[in-house]
Amino acid sequence: MCDDLTHAHPEPPAGLSRRAVAAAGPGLLIAGALGPVVGAIAPGVGYGATTAPRAGASRTSRISRGTRLVHADLHNHTLLSDGDGDPALAFASMRSAGLDVAALTDHATLSDNVLGEVLDGLLPPEYKQVAGITPSDFARTGRLADAANRDGRFTAIRGFEWSEPLLGHVNVWFTEHYIDVVQAGVMQPLLDWLRREPGLVLDGGAGGLAGFNHPGREPGRFQEFTYDARVHDRVVSLELFNRGDDYLFEGYADGLTSPLVACLGAGWRTGIAGVTDEHGTDWGFPEGKGRTGLWVKEHNRRGVKEAMRARRFFATRTSGLRVDAVARSATSGHHARMGSPLRHDRGRVEIRLDVARDRAWRGRRLEVQVLRPGPDVPRVMEVEELRVGDVLDLRMAMKRGGDDWFVLRIADPTQRNATPGPEGHPANNFAIAYTSPIWLTPAT
Repeated sequence: MCDDLTHAHPEPPAGLSRRAVAAAGPGLLIAGALGPVVGAIAPGVGYGATTAPRAGASRTSRISRGTRLVHADLHNHTLLSDGDGDPALAFASMRSAGLDVAALTDHATLSDNVLGEVLDGLLPPEYKQVAGITPSDFARTGRLADAANRDGRFTAIRGFEWSEPLLGHVNVWFTEHYIDVVQAGVMQPLLDWLRREPGLVLDGGAGGLAGFNHPGREPGRFQEFTYDARVHDRVVSLELFNRGDDYLFEGYADGLTSPLVACLGAGWRTGIAGVTDEHGTDWGFPEGKGRTGLWVKEHNRRGVKEAMRARRFFATRTSGLRVDAVARSATSGHHARMGSPLRHDRGRVEIRLDVARDRAWRGRRLEVQVLRPGPDVPRVMEVEELRVGDVLDLRMAMKRGGDDWFVLRIADPTQRNATPGPEGHPANNFAIAYTSPIWLTPAT
């Protein structure tokens, strides 16, 4: 049984695929290609954009213990690749917006060499939009992160976005080096690099973490999420919120499977992330864009990395939201928190969900959908009403089959998903948050 789980009583109440847009070669890196941002719920005004930072809910879970919630944005860009803003201003902006954890992840595409450094000084600024960062850019990002980092107050992280224009983009964090696209159309060089220790001749990304970005925006879909068991523990995230978009059904209009079904079905055990993928100059501030809630044991780089590796995080596109989920198998007696395995073969699974934000949200009526594997898109096993501020208890029969999982999707049933799935699917409404999966594994 996990030490940080508790079943305490709750407190009383107080359309279209974007892939067609993305098929423009080098233009894949340009921020304006994906259309408008969808607004998030704002207190007292329904749906609408705002730039005011908010404190949100308490950072303490009511259903687990041993961790504290921090709000993170792990995917941002600057003038070092195809963003608009000065990288020297980015971390301060995100801290002032109320974020606890932030990363700069400029594109790595073509410039990981001496020639890239030379051309960077000779060619016009537009070169950066295609070629991405150089070694000196990556070193500068590291210095900026170190200068902004304050243990216990603000965690600043250097990363990069490996950007193959047809296969897709992958964020990498916590590495000493970075890697460009060294072989077009193939994922394996990146996956090999992630497991290679840095040496005197070849660099490597051993010790780093990675995640699949805006899955399905590029047509190759990471070679259909090609799986490499050797980096199973290193690939930790799948973006289902990127900017204002929900990627659950990305590609369905073109006959493809849900990225969530494809990724987890390939063998990856990724948590679910949300990011702003910011390319402007107001890092951290806009409402309605994705962000990630991390449950950390300590608020520093080590604690953030541990929480990411444990998949102990959730995706949302609303500032200040608190989401936690735990499950218990009634047959095995085993407990699990989101992002971890639950020993369960068949019988009843008891799920507890804690969702809160602030007084303006208390009592707001949302719904929770229990997503399970399906052949093309997730099937919805259960839909329950949720009153924000209450702890919700769900009980349902589940039978394990293969590499099984479930994800909780928190949604507003009165608003529509801009990228819907099959007609009549319960997840065609507007998502507010996703928990990371809980995986069903053999009880014995």
